[in-house]
Amino acid sequence: MKRVLFSGLAIFFCCLPGLAQQTDINRYTLFTGFDYMISPARNLTERGFESDFGVSVRPWLGLGGDFGALGSDIISGSGTINGSETVYAPLLTQNEMNGAPPPDLVNVAFKSTTYTFAAGPQFYLRKWEKVTFFARPGFGGIHETANIGFPLALGQLLTALGATVPSPHQTDTTYFVGLGGGFDLNLSRRVGVRFATDWVNTHLFSNLLTNRQNYVRFSVGPTFRWGRLQ
Repeated sequence: MKRVLFSGLAIFFCCLPGLAQQTDINRYTLFTGFDYMISPARNLTERGFESDFGVSVRPWLGLGGDFGALGSDIISGSGTINGSETVYAPLLTQNEMNGAPPPDLVNVAFKSTTYTFAAGPQFYLRKWEKVTFFARPGFGGIHETANIGFPLALGQLLTALGATVPSPHQTDTTYFVGLGGGFDLNLSRRVGVRFATDWVNTHLFSNLLTNRQNYVRFSVGPTFRWGRLQ
């Protein structure tokens, strides 16, 4: 997924200067729609909604943001945490050498709610009247709360190994980086339907998880445009 996005964006940026741009362009764009986000390593699936606002400053360039901190991009779902991904992996490995723990001590279920917020440029390809392609770098903040279903036996095991038992209620906020893109189907000059995909890389709950997390987000919904780019 990362290689496809990087390759596609590289081709897009190289071809951008040589392509004719549309001239009848709206200045402001508002998007709101359905979000579906997955994090394969944690078997995490979240559903929610996204909203962002953009201002076109050139036919090929817009500036805007996704303001999830204000509640516009709220996603919730559930997944699992594997013991080998946590700071407790050495202790669990040592314990396995003395007799492997039951599977439910290694794969722990959790439920989470995620908020994202970002701002930055969006690059447009306006070669066709009925469809507008776009690409964007991803940089912003991510906030997640998770309720982890630690089994009683796992707490007893960590205590016996001399480790601190983590809280079942975890909250973290950090930055993310990534890439995204998609296209708008232009139903009229003022209304369209957007389909977008974003890849996000971050490191939430670094006090508990040793690996960075990859997210892939799919979003679809209407876009509303107004004003005129002079």
